Amino acid sequence: MKYSLPILAVLGALAFTGTALADDDDCIAPMAQWQPRESVQRMAEAQGWTVARIKIDDGCYEIKGRDAKGRKIEVKVDPGTLAIVEMEYED
Repeated sequence: MKYSLPILAVLGALAFTGTALADDDDCIAPMAQWQPRESVQRMAEAQGWTVARIKIDDGCYEIKGRDAKGRKIEVKVDPGTLAIVEMEYED
């Protein structure tokens, strides 16, 4: 029984840390600072992407479409700065 309290404390700390790290790709820009969707569209086109859809996910803009090589992409973009937060593509 001596070890159960420290083990629970360590497991609790690890669970909290995992939860905090899972939200790193969320965007926190206030709505008043968001760029309009048209700016997101222009930014994507400047990258050579073809946009199929722009939606909001976890406070970020999410772009679905194809990159300049024709690969399917899914890109999360910070709505205030239009910086790429996360990018996934299929080969």
